[in-house]
Amino acid sequence: MADERQWQRDKAGFGSGENMSDGPLAEQFIGLTRLLLAASTPAQVLEQVVAAAYRVVPGADLVSVTLRAPHGGFHTPVSTGEVGLELDEVQYRAGTGPCVDTADSESPGYTRSEDLRAEKRWPDFSRAAVRHGFTAILSTVLVPDAAPPRLPGALNIYSRRPGALDSQAQDTALLLATHGSLALATTSAVSRAELEASHLRRAVESRDVIGQAKGILMQRRGLTADEAFDLLRRTSQDLNVKLAELARTLAGRHAELDTQ
Repeated sequence: MADERQWQRDKAGFGSGENMSDGPLAEQFIGLTRLLLAASTPAQVLEQVVAAAYRVVPGADLVSVTLRAPHGGFHTPVSTGEVGLELDEVQYRAGTGPCVDTADSESPGYTRSEDLRAEKRWPDFSRAAVRHGFTAILSTVLVPDAAPPRLPGALNIYSRRPGALDSQAQDTALLLATHGSLALATTSAVSRAELEASHLRRAVESRDVIGQAKGILMQRRGLTADEAFDLLRRTSQDLNVKLAELARTLAGRHAELDTQ
């Protein structure tokens, strides 16, 4: 997680140059699009979306992301400050709050409270937020995966000023969340495709090396293909070594073994 002081420097416009440039909102969204297109992992997408929200949403003083796990639990992978983790956790424990409510499958797409000092919906969370000086919150739905089960998350924006997270902030946050959701779906799909390709490549390589080892045993020991495979399998079990690793060793060092 990025250092909170770095988030503050970036918000003030003293970033490294890799962040969204200052200027009209449309230009900043163009910059965000470029950054999201260059992101290669879901983690990079979340970092960019959170950084953008922190910079461009009027009234944003703290930003975090809520994600849901298939078993139903919640976690906060990115936040611009440690207090964001704490306030999100209050909601996770209570099972209610703007982050949790927005991530619900029946959510209208956002949850907003302009003055947490008078908020009655989430008493535990509201007290904790006000105690830390945050008096308004806006959560917008974030969809990290286009494939089933499509567990929604939330982009959470906290403000120290009552009423600061108005309809303009809500519209900007919804645009950011939409950009982020599309980028997350793309990077997740790419990650899955790469993982599947990697598994397939390893499976093909394992099959080939096992075939080589079988051929060596068939030639050296006069075995049939089935007998050679059974010998490899039994040896693998006796030595507690994976079959593919044993076959790779035999295929790679059979010349050395022949001279012994």
